[in-house]
Amino acid sequence: MLSKDLEKALNEQINAELWSAYLYLSMGMDMESKGLGGIANWFKVQFKEEQAHAEIFMNYVNSRGGRVILAPIAAVDTEWPSILAAFEATLAHEKKVTAMINNLYAMAEAEKDYATRSMLTWFVDEQIEEEETAQGYIDKFKLIGNDGMGIYMLDQELGSRTYTAPSPLASE
Repeated sequence: MLSKDLEKALNEQINAELWSAYLYLSMGMDMESKGLGGIANWFKVQFKEEQAHAEIFMNYVNSRGGRVILAPIAAVDTEWPSILAAFEATLAHEKKVTAMINNLYAMAEAEKDYATRSMLTWFVDEQIEEEETAQGYIDKFKLIGNDGMGIYMLDQELGSRTYTAPSPLASE
């Protein structure tokens, strides 16, 4: 059974994950409008991942006797001045999500809710990967700058990304 405070915090995380999905979809649409289909693909896959994260949280809340309350999703930006700016915004956002996950983990720890803490461990590890990936692309885009061939090659690389459902996703 979830405490009311933890249930509320998990519902806030669900909203944050759905907002993240919306943000990445917006980034994808912006990149697509600029003729960067591969980079758009990367963000669209990120959109699907964030939706899956929200679903993991929703399934978890329901499985623990809580109630999922979906709240409105706040507006997101719709345009970024450069590819680099989009990935820098991605990293900044992922750092914010990391802090939110860490706060949930600390809350579960304080409440001695070991089941929730265990579920959150996957997200703690996932956030390390999310930040590392964003930083890696920031480094690459800084390296190539405005070199058209470099941008083309990275666009091709990012276009090959495919979606794989996260392992803790139990959509029964």
